[in-house]
Amino acid sequence: MADMRVEGDRKFSKTLINKTVVSQSGKAFGLVGDIVFETKSGELIHVVLKNPTPHIEKLELEKNKEGSILIPWSAVVAMGDYLVVNEADMVA
Repeated sequence: MADMRVEGDRKFSKTLINKTVVSQSGKAFGLVGDIVFETKSGELIHVVLKNPTPHIEKLELEKNKEGSILIPWSAVVAMGDYLVVNEADMVA
């Protein structure tokens, strides 16, 4: 079982790693592999996807130098049992 320690409105990044990423309509996109953030400000930039599904590969999203799909953090709308993203915000 994942460590779900929460402090107020804060979540530890390790509670998000390996969570399933889904759209608001329930389409599975893969798993959270890592999180990219700006070191100076702490701003969250991208979710690095691992084990991507064929559906998300069709969206032609940005990829890192290793070829992993990057989902903009701004597309994340909810966190719980799943990391829920707004599909329209991913491709905007």
